[in-house]
Amino acid sequence: MAPGIGGLLGQQGRLEVIGTDAGGVSALPVAAQQLLGHAQLVAGPRRLRLAMDLGAGQRWLDSDQPEQIFEPLAEALAAGQRVVLLASGDPLWFGIGRLLLQRFSPQQLRFHPAPCSLQLAFARIGRPWQDASWISLHGREPEALAAELQKRPPALLVLTDPSRGGAESVRLILRASGLEAAYGFWLAERLGHPAERVQQLAPGTPLPADLDPLHLVLLLAEPPAEIAAADLPLFGLEDGLFLQHADRPGLMTKREVRIQLLAELQLPERGVLWDLGAGVGSVGLEALRLRPGLALWALERRGGGAALIEANARRLGVQPAGVLEASAPGALAQLPDPDRVLIGGGGRQRAEILAAVLGRLRPGGVVVLPLATLEALAELRPLLEQAGLAVRVGQHQAWRGAALADGTRLAPLNPVLLLSGSLS
Repeated sequence: MAPGIGGLLGQQGRLEVIGTDAGGVSALPVAAQQLLGHAQLVAGPRRLRLAMDLGAGQRWLDSDQPEQIFEPLAEALAAGQRVVLLASGDPLWFGIGRLLLQRFSPQQLRFHPAPCSLQLAFARIGRPWQDASWISLHGREPEALAAELQKRPPALLVLTDPSRGGAESVRLILRASGLEAAYGFWLAERLGHPAERVQQLAPGTPLPADLDPLHLVLLLAEPPAEIAAADLPLFGLEDGLFLQHADRPGLMTKREVRIQLLAELQLPERGVLWDLGAGVGSVGLEALRLRPGLALWALERRGGGAALIEANARRLGVQPAGVLEASAPGALAQLPDPDRVLIGGGGRQRAEILAAVLGRLRPGGVVVLPLATLEALAELRPLLEQAGLAVRVGQHQAWRGAALADGTRLAPLNPVLLLSGSLS
């Protein structure tokens, strides 16, 4: 059995990599300080050198430029010296550990992690983090954060890059994604340091004037606040205003596509609208805000789907004619003949569903299908043409602005093929 850290004074030929928190060397456990005290060569960030006293015979090596320390470390190990490298947090989590493993074998390294910033952040707010996602923006473009937000993670820790805007950049991307109402914005500074600060900022609240460069952002999903339906825009609502499925929070039609679908449906003042595979109900419910005289029948097979759609209807101040938790095409027999149909789901049964819809569509009716693949388009377009409908095909591609340190960059959403048919 390998000895624990407390039983070691550092083994010759092995590099002991010790993680520190913002408290620095003085906050290390006693056993880690023993390793440090008996090391012949100590490497670490210059800021830690200023806070510690080296013993007689100990040599210091700055690690602020990691590529410059590998050769001296290798030489010291080959000479049989006891060597310690001080790092931040968990060296194997967005730390120097990855670079070390590219240069040294695992047998030459022994890691002693301190709590990483992710652990500390969740510990400070008292929330379990087994469902959390994380992303680093250090040296990276903001599209990565915009794409991650589209998945609507329940908790997302963002390692900020102060040189690219830091916390303000995260806030701007969150706002551009239409999700500012869906997430609590937590700011954590100097985690592990006696002067650490953790606080939640409401939308629109300025960032602290004395914001420390050593900070990160924690985004926690929250139920959207109650809203006054009369104060909402007529259509084009932000994605974050809709209640979501807890297990599939990003499974909804995004705002830009929703607007286009409402246009493709050519909504009449009155008539029957079917929303098949309604998801959270976003398209059909916005259609009711535009055309209150329509009778909306929403169909969603996911368990809890009907209750969620009805809750969103109450939030938006509209009343569907009916919401069914059932699958098409079997459940279509319960619905009145439609004037407009949106087929947003169906998967492998989509052709069968479309055939059933075409057998019920009223004169002058319109059917619209948002599609993700060319194969689906090739399968379904002939069905519309054979039924005598006037067919239109298009592609919708949208980008959302993502903040950079010196401007704005466009982050793409997934492209959507739009297939529609009109019955004369």
